[in-house]
Amino acid sequence: MKYEIREKDKFRYVEEGVGEPLVLLHGLFGALSNFAGLIEHFRASHRVIVPILPLLDMDILHTSVGGLSKYVHRFFETMDLKGVHVLGNSLGGHVALVYTLKHPERVRSLILTGSSGLFENGMGDSYPRRGDYEYIKNKTALTFYDPNMATKELVDEVYSITNNRLKVIKIIALAKSAIRNNLGEELNQIQVPTLLVWGNNDTITPPFVGQEFHKLIPNSELHFIDKCGHAPMMEVPEAFNSILAGFLAKLKSS
Repeated sequence: MKYEIREKDKFRYVEEGVGEPLVLLHGLFGALSNFAGLIEHFRASHRVIVPILPLLDMDILHTSVGGLSKYVHRFFETMDLKGVHVLGNSLGGHVALVYTLKHPERVRSLILTGSSGLFENGMGDSYPRRGDYEYIKNKTALTFYDPNMATKELVDEVYSITNNRLKVIKIIALAKSAIRNNLGEELNQIQVPTLLVWGNNDTITPPFVGQEFHKLIPNSELHFIDKCGHAPMMEVPEAFNSILAGFLAKLKSS
């Protein structure tokens, strides 16, 4: 499914549907395709918005989790977004956490899936090995329970990013920022209803990470999905959408 990429000021984003805003934040190697199942399902009931995060386009000084959180805040202000359901996968979850801690007045609920912020077997310093296609293919496949989810199109996209020296530097900067920016001591400050959806076979942010988030975030609920890796909304969209729909329905009736 192709979506129109809209522009407002300097922001690029996809917007589909009407209703309460549901904002989706992608991860380090994320793309709009990661959220296709989510957009299609929830556009019938929500105003689904996917900002295209400038992960590899910011100056190196602001290439950090904090820098991305500030970008998201400027986007929310520009779009006049309030009462938002904020969903983040992987690094996008980390950004959603930092944003919610700084601007709880704009957030109706928080949805995290495979989020960094406590622990991750990150892409790390050694991840972007330039020029080694097979290595990138194997690394990309580790994102999923089913390695066939790492399509040639997806691997080609990651390979092209990791073959650019400046982008590699920024990937490493973001990975290091995520590791440094551990939120363990701040998570008890999050008061908004929080949904945690984790793949039982996630090797990047393993299941114990989801359990730790659940323990530290007061008003949270945790769901595990079997035969699923680091991107549940992409690998098992029907199961993910069912859990999210139930969570949003409970909020609406409360």
